Amino acid sequence: MRVMTTIAALMPACVALSATESPESRIETPTLQVDFGKAKGPVRPVNGVGQGPILGFDDFSMFHYLKEAGIPYSRLHDVGGPFGKNIFVDIPNLFRDFDADENDPANYDFAFTDLLMKALVENGIEPYFRLGVTIENACGVKAYRIFPPKDYGKWARICEHVIAHYTEGWADGFRYKITYWEIWNEPDNNIDNQCVKPFRNLNWWGTFDEYLDFYEVAAKHLKGRFPNIKIGGYGHCGFYAITRPKELWGQWGSDVGHYLKCFDEFLVRAKEREFPLDFFSMHIYSDVPTAAIHVDYARKRLDEAGFGNVELHVNEWLPHNNMKNLGTDFQAAEIAAILALFQEKGLDIGCIYDAKCGADPYSPLFNAMTCEPFLAYYDFMAFKELRDLGTSVACKVDDGLYATAATDGKGCGAVLVANPDPDKARKLVCDFGGWDVVSWRMIGNGKRLEAVDALAEIPPSTTLLMTAKRRN
Repeated sequence: MRVMTTIAALMPACVALSATESPESRIETPTLQVDFGKAKGPVRPVNGVGQGPILGFDDFSMFHYLKEAGIPYSRLHDVGGPFGKNIFVDIPNLFRDFDADENDPANYDFAFTDLLMKALVENGIEPYFRLGVTIENACGVKAYRIFPPKDYGKWARICEHVIAHYTEGWADGFRYKITYWEIWNEPDNNIDNQCVKPFRNLNWWGTFDEYLDFYEVAAKHLKGRFPNIKIGGYGHCGFYAITRPKELWGQWGSDVGHYLKCFDEFLVRAKEREFPLDFFSMHIYSDVPTAAIHVDYARKRLDEAGFGNVELHVNEWLPHNNMKNLGTDFQAAEIAAILALFQEKGLDIGCIYDAKCGADPYSPLFNAMTCEPFLAYYDFMAFKELRDLGTSVACKVDDGLYATAATDGKGCGAVLVANPDPDKARKLVCDFGGWDVVSWRMIGNGKRLEAVDALAEIPPSTTLLMTAKRRN
């Protein structure tokens, strides 16, 4: 790998190439091109998270990390661990006796969820509220809360009071800005109404047809009561069937083709019955190229079905979710690449799964042993700088690299570029038009968004944040 050490020696590789230069004067063909004058719209809030690093039952002291990284949304699903720790967010935790009077504030238990919501809001994070239950990972032994509600209308009215508590002050509540309310999660993760072993992780022990009826009742009631909030779902399990060979589907414990069928059925029913659908939410646990295919597929199908105005959210995502990748350069580079990819694809919201401080493969941001950030956390610090600049601009990059760029419209800009390849360095030859790179910071190779000299190559499993200024 050729890495030169001085900015003076390397500046020709990554400064603007003048429009007056002849082709012969160009040193190399650019591998990264940014047009800071070509605005594409806002930098989108694809840097959301799932829940947050709650310590114990009521310790939110680590939430300052979310504030410092400019996290826009925290999706409240699986909060606190199994069964929502019996105190957080889940409807059975907020309303413990389903047979009680849903109009009586005394029948609601908001205590710990109030603390959570307050901590999020105080740290500048908007809650993204999942109305439903936490996944039951051992439902093959016994299922508790994942069955369809026995009265869909009453469940909707209970949720009405939950929303009123947090947005209208009902029951000594609050007037928080909470835009997104998601109805349940992964109701397609059940095939033939069975808890399939060994694939025992279920959120909905009912048929998908039951979920369609349930969604219709709940969505119509809540949208009628609160026309200014956004209602959606359904936390789709994933479009793996379009990227995994059919003969391998069984390796994932279920017929992943079932997920495609459920999505199609949802779109047909939503159109026929005029379901309220402000956003469609989906999940991706795959590598970076696969994530691109899944986002494109979902957007295309929504558009074809007449839902071109429906927002697309990937509110659970994580590449290569396994313990060996936690805290590694490889994981950080993949996560940075997906952040860039989501922005370039025009995704409306993204929420990584997730921001808890836990000793498991789904905790990529914080080290449970030290309560300090993993390397991937600094991807979010870097993306915050793009969000602060505000306006996304045209960006083109060679295969193997992933990049996105932004400007403040006043002569300042930044570019995030990731090389998720764990084995191969990539040439970095930049054409930024009439703009010059003024600083380089690296994530990976022992750096946590720290300054480095200019580079002619981007090393394997590395992310760079370059800041640039327009020439006078």
